[in-house]
Amino acid sequence: MNFEEYQTKSRRTALYPNIGENFIYPTLGLTGEAGEVAEKIKKVIRDNEGKLNDEIRMTIEKELGDVLWYISQLASELGLSLDDVAEKNIEKLASRLEKGTLHGNGDNR
Repeated sequence: MNFEEYQTKSRRTALYPNIGENFIYPTLGLTGEAGEVAEKIKKVIRDNEGKLNDEIRMTIEKELGDVLWYISQLASELGLSLDDVAEKNIEKLASRLEKGTLHGNGDNR
């Protein structure tokens, strides 16, 4: 599955107020789900001596799916294509790699 297909299919499951003109809802959902990923990782450190196992990986995979869903909805609300977002991100990172500026601060490096 590519991002375009995911974005189209996931959009069919988007049920929230003022869909199509509500970028706030998916933004808040994204931050919440990203926090859940961080919580799972934190518990790996606290409860499992920093070691992953298949069960933990599967749990994190589900949370990452939720993060992806909210990213997709936010992109849709903003009229952006996930394919384009991914492509532009890779181009940006490749440019930084070429210039030796992967490390550092700021978007324009």
